[in-house]
Amino acid sequence: MTDMAEATARLHALVAAAPTRQLAAAFTAAGHELSLVGGPVRDAFLDRAVTDLDFASSAAPDEILAIIEPLADATWDVGREFGTIAARIGDDTVEITTYRADTYDGLSRKPQVAFGDTLEGDLGRRDFTVNAMALRVTPLRAGRRDRAEPTNGAPQLVDVGGGLEHLLRGVLDTPQAAERSFDDDPLRMLRAARFAAQLGFAVAPRVVTAMTQLAERIRDISAERVRDELSKLLLTSDPVPGIRLLTETGLLDIVLPEVPALRLEADEHAHHKDVYEHSLTVLQQGIELEQSRHPDADPDLISRLAGLLHDIGKPATRQIEGRTVTFYQHDLVGARLAKKRLKELRFDNETVKSVARLIELHLRFYGYGEQAWTDSAVRRYVRDAGPLLERLHILTRSDVTTRNRRKAERLEFAYDDLEQRIAELREQEEMDAVRPDLDGEQIMAILGIRPGREVGEAYRMLLEQRLEHGPLGPERAEAVLRDWWAARG
Repeated sequence: MTDMAEATARLHALVAAAPTRQLAAAFTAAGHELSLVGGPVRDAFLDRAVTDLDFASSAAPDEILAIIEPLADATWDVGREFGTIAARIGDDTVEITTYRADTYDGLSRKPQVAFGDTLEGDLGRRDFTVNAMALRVTPLRAGRRDRAEPTNGAPQLVDVGGGLEHLLRGVLDTPQAAERSFDDDPLRMLRAARFAAQLGFAVAPRVVTAMTQLAERIRDISAERVRDELSKLLLTSDPVPGIRLLTETGLLDIVLPEVPALRLEADEHAHHKDVYEHSLTVLQQGIELEQSRHPDADPDLISRLAGLLHDIGKPATRQIEGRTVTFYQHDLVGARLAKKRLKELRFDNETVKSVARLIELHLRFYGYGEQAWTDSAVRRYVRDAGPLLERLHILTRSDVTTRNRRKAERLEFAYDDLEQRIAELREQEEMDAVRPDLDGEQIMAILGIRPGREVGEAYRMLLEQRLEHGPLGPERAEAVLRDWWAARG
């Protein structure tokens, strides 16, 4: 929590700057109320960057559009049925939403929207108290009275649920009874995990209790909305506390059951690592590597999904052999399970394929430190990873969670060596685009054949030669091709 005087100064700066000042004047002239709400107010107190500006207004969507069009460079509907209109004003993006009082009917997956009459009523139906604060930037409408309204026209902080107190204490709570809030919109239970991780806040016990009791209600939420909320959680700087909360309350058993299933029991004779805790550590270490190797890049959802899910094939492949626990082919089984689950959550095809491929490849490195790989083996590693190579570097390195320092150092040294060899080979051979020394047109010209199966077979043979021996050059490649063709008769 930042210094209160500094937070107040930042809030006043938001009000004084365009476009808030322009919008406040326009809505006042139109006889409507306007308030800065939610995230911008919360983030000003937390000394976090404010990127987008969210407002609530007494104006209906069509009235909002009419008021802001003269000011905006562009406007668009974010969801007119939910009362939200967005606009770009100069360098700023703003969203303005009509006071709302939406609820779920328990049957539909979408909220039943009803527009409200007051800012206080709108704030009271929001998800969490820290998001239910507003800064009123216009006078109250004619006929409305508020004893707290300042007489000097200064912006007024409106806090109906104790959000400021909860910010000071670092607590996530709901403005109304948690059961009612989550029953109205079950997705808020996933948001609780996301905000707990994002803000580093403790979750109020009554909120945890309500999440546990109402976990089954998350089935009423569409897969797309669940996917989006899980993605936002994973893209925070430390998603692990949120994942733990979802596991503790039983929500993850419903939306991503493969992860809590990793809490395998080890009998007294077959000791092995806690796979659930290991996976959370891999996720954490992967984020640290991602940030250290690419400090200016956006958070990488594919890498984080792969880190969390890389071992989900272990429960299905677990075997006890004497005093040893094995998980043969858990990489292949895990890739299939991840593909199935991510498709059910409506992730895009690229994400599904990439995460599954990383899981499939995540064991490929092991053994490198025990015996030297040939250059052809290194080339195959690069070829098989393709555009996922950097992500595979991060996943493989973060998968080392052993407490045995010597073993960890040995694996780190081996992977350093592998990356160095890849860099050297890439410099020598331009490995990013490993192709045969002859293309299809050249193959057909040399052999005097037309397009068909034989061309593909010849291409693959030359690619194997390229991977095994490095660049052959056109003349040697042609000789190899002719020998191969003659041997086929």
